Parts: sequence; structure tokens; C-alpha cells
Amino acid sequence: MRLNLVTILSALAPLAAASPLGSLGLASWDVEGFAKDNPIGATTGGKGGSTVTVDNAADLQAAAAVDGPKIIRVKGEITLPARLKISPNKSIIGVGSSAHITGKGLDVVDSTNVIIRNLKISFIEDNDCITIRNSTRVWVDHNEFTSDITKGPDFYDGQVDIIRGSDWVTVSWNYFHDHWKSSLIGNDPSFRDIDSNHLHVTYHHNYWRNMGTRGPAGRFGHQHIYNNLYVDFLYQAIHSRSDNQVLVEGNVFRGKTREALSSYGLVIPDDSPNTCTCGDEELDGYANLGARNDWGKATVNITQVGTFKKAPYKFKLTPLLLVEPVVKLGAGIGKI
Repeated sequence: MRLNLVTILSALAPLAAASPLGSLGLASWDVEGFAKDNPIGATTGGKGGSTVTVDNAADLQAAAAVDGPKIIRVKGEITLPARLKISPNKSIIGVGSSAHITGKGLDVVDSTNVIIRNLKISFIEDNDCITIRNSTRVWVDHNEFTSDITKGPDFYDGQVDIIRGSDWVTVSWNYFHDHWKSSLIGNDPSFRDIDSNHLHVTYHHNYWRNMGTRGPAGRFGHQHIYNNLYVDFLYQAIHSRSDNQVLVEGNVFRGKTREALSSYGLVIPDDSPNTCTCGDEELDGYANLGARNDWGKATVNITQVGTFKKAPYKFKLTPLLLVEPVVKLGAGIGKI
């Protein structure tokens, strides 16, 4: 039965953009989770503003910096000479399946109401692909992030890091692959006062393949993690530490994934080899399980059950048996 479902969904792949999976009743294609349902209001990005198409770094930087709402369509490959600063009320959306950012990455810093969709972002050195800092209402959707895992954990930084009191973020339908440290929420244990009661992040229908750690790893916040696919996630996949809370449901783990979920505060030496041979000690986090997960051969280590037991919003949960084919079909660029 499962093979038949995979075959059927694969046959629908050419129709993915025209007939989103949401229309099939299998998953939500629109903004969902904390970026939609929060005390401030839904994330709309540049809706209501003018639309501009850019194909070079100078025009992209200028469009992202203007005041007011704007929809920015990115065409082709752009090598950024400096970090792209995205001002409030912007949608940065790749055109087709070839929009590609290299060189430097993207900063959503001291900003609000930002959408980043349909971009490939690769081989960003000295910083994250996307950094979200002191910002609210951000939707990171249908992107592809990649580098080179063979260079070890400290050659590249994060792919999507969410820090310093940021809040009401959704990370959905992204393809993360061939990278070490993927997504960190709360980047320093000393920022407890800044981060506590913030860092509400939804992760859903993301595809992680051949990764090292942090899918995601969180401190001090609340993350709802559902319907993600993990294949060959080598060390700690979902890691909750420093009083962080995660609600984990309907995820699938395959391949060489070693530890699917841990709330133990110790960051294993494979993640932080430059600390000490014993690893990096922090306080434990909390974890709760909602809808059933498929852990595969991976281990689970929940040291503390938390209070985050139910998402405070409505969401579309893909049936567990369909998560793998649906995510493989829908995640990444060229699908919207």
C-alpha cells in the first residue's frame, strides 16, 4: 500500500506548483503556525506594496532597504558582496527554480513581517544563510539550503538561526541538506532574560538530509515541530536545552539518524568539538510528544516532560504514512 502511495504522489510531482498539496488535503501550502497565529497578526510580508523583479545584488539590496511594503522577485543567481538587510514588510521570493543566493547571506534584524520563499542559499561563509535577530513575524518557506558537510562543524555557520528575542516565526517546506549545524534557536545561554517568553517557532514539512546537528536545537523558547522528514541526520536532530520546550509530532526519521530527540542539556562533542572532550554542559530542556512519530532506528532521550502539550493554533497534520512522500514532493524550490 505504501509503495502505491509513493508512486501516486511521484506521478503528481509535475503538478505540484499548479495543484499544491494543500488542495489535495494532505498538507497546508499557506502560512501556518506561529507566523500566522500570534498576538501581533498574520505574517503578510510585502502584500499591498508594489512588485519589483531584480537580477543583481545592487538592485536587491536597494529594494530590501526601502520603507513600506514591497514584493521583491529574485531572478537568477546573485552573489551578495555583503549581508542583505531586509527591512519590515517585505516578501523576497525567487522566480521559478533558479533563484540562487551565494556570497553573503540574509539578515532579518530589528525587523518585522518578512517572507522569504523559493530561494536556494548555498555555501555562505563566516555567517548564517539566514539570521533572524530581534525580529517578529517571519515566514521562511520553500527554500533550499546547502553547503559541504565534509569540512566539519565550524567551517560554515547555521542555515536558519533565530535569536535575541525573535518571535512568531514559521519555517516550512524547506530542503536542508549537506550541512553541519542547521537551525539554532537562542544562540547563547547567557541571553536568558532576552530570550525567555519569546522564540515561538513552528517547523513543519521540512526535509533534512545528510546533516550534522540542530534540526532544530533550541534554548529558552517554544518550538512546535511536526511532519518533518529526517534522513541521515548524523548526530542530535531535535535538541531542547536550557529550559526550552518542544512539542514534537508526526515526524519521520530514516537512514543513519542517530538521536532523533533529546532534552538532555549536554551538547555532544560531535556538535561542539572545540569545547572539551566531555561536550558542552547546559541545563536540560523539556519535550512533549503529540501525534505519533516514526523514530526509525534513532534514539529518543526525554529527561523532562514540559508544559507545551498542544499547539495554540489550528494546523494541517499530514498522516504519518504519507509524511515521507509528501515532504519529498513538496519541499524545496520550484514548487510554488
